[in-house]
Amino acid sequence: MSLRQHLVELRKRLFRSAAAILLFSVGGFFVGNFVLDGLRQPIIDASKEHGVKTLLNYSGATAAFDLHLQIAFFVGIIVASPIWLYQLFAFLVPGLTKREKKYTFGFFFSTVPLFLAGCTAGWLVLPHMFLLLNSFVSSQDANFLDAKDYFTFAVKLILAVGIAFILPVFLVLLNFMGILTGKAILKAWRWAILVIIVFCAIATPSADVISMFLLAAPIIGLYFIAVGIAFVHDRAALKRAQALENELDTASL
Repeated sequence: MSLRQHLVELRKRLFRSAAAILLFSVGGFFVGNFVLDGLRQPIIDASKEHGVKTLLNYSGATAAFDLHLQIAFFVGIIVASPIWLYQLFAFLVPGLTKREKKYTFGFFFSTVPLFLAGCTAGWLVLPHMFLLLNSFVSSQDANFLDAKDYFTFAVKLILAVGIAFILPVFLVLLNFMGILTGKAILKAWRWAILVIIVFCAIATPSADVISMFLLAAPIIGLYFIAVGIAFVHDRAALKRAQALENELDTASL
């Protein structure tokens, strides 16, 4: 494909992804109150545990409506994840051979549950993270949270963990495209673990570090699973290359 064809293909995939997110965002608007109640629960728990009055604060006449729009868009991203993840893989598929294209559905059906599992993990980590951060507020003070800032904080955490869970799948995809070898992926294992630990430490600043390791363990496990799959693929690709070379040598004789 030429550069222009790639850009046209990218535009088509982005349009389909945006349309899916917009469509599900409409439905997300009607469940916005339920999502907001879930996000508000850590605030309620923090008020009870630390004895600090903690409330969401809306800074303008349209702030509550704007927040509901943002929640709807967030729900749209989560619910439409099977569609935009598929569009992403479909855009990368032309870089694979016909044999390797068969694995596309395997990539897709592993990425979607991993992304949703990561978002769930981020949702479960959010209350612990907020409890710790809110504990620094003196009992003599009150904590009035800007609703938009709090929602942005929660969404960044949830989506960041969701994306972290699917990164190993993209490592495997890059291996299948011939960009990275299994050996190259494994060679960077120290840096990979360090980045994962640092990320989890930032996402879960818990004093007992249990939450951090509970979140880091599955991501590290997924990384090494990706390494194993990459090595198996490299070995199979080498055997095919050697078989083809032997056939060419036989034909030349």
